[in-house]
Amino acid sequence: MAGKVVVLDVFTVDCFNCRNVVPTLRRLYADDRAKGLEIIGIHSPETPAEKQRGYVAENLRAQGIRWPVAVDNSFALWNAYAVDAWPTQLFFDRHGRLRKVIVGDSQDDLVRTTVEALLKET
Repeated sequence: MAGKVVVLDVFTVDCFNCRNVVPTLRRLYADDRAKGLEIIGIHSPETPAEKQRGYVAENLRAQGIRWPVAVDNSFALWNAYAVDAWPTQLFFDRHGRLRKVIVGDSQDDLVRTTVEALLKET
């Protein structure tokens, strides 16, 4: 994704706190995708039901998640980035460098300002 600002959203579909982040991510995806923002969901399941592709797909549709989502049932990406909580957003600049990590919900302003700042960079 060279040249793009990328947000990896590590989440699970049944997580209440993860669902709180979705409206902000939906707005950012709609408003800033044309400016170079990409969001990629990393679904790392908490329960056995969340390991089922159909269950995940149904919940993604219900929550209005339109960006690509990788199913990380083996927790490979979770472990690679040393994630230890749902939700976690990892922010990468246009050069692919990890610039910020936000853990937890209720940080909508910080998520927005981080994306805005990274999009302004060249």
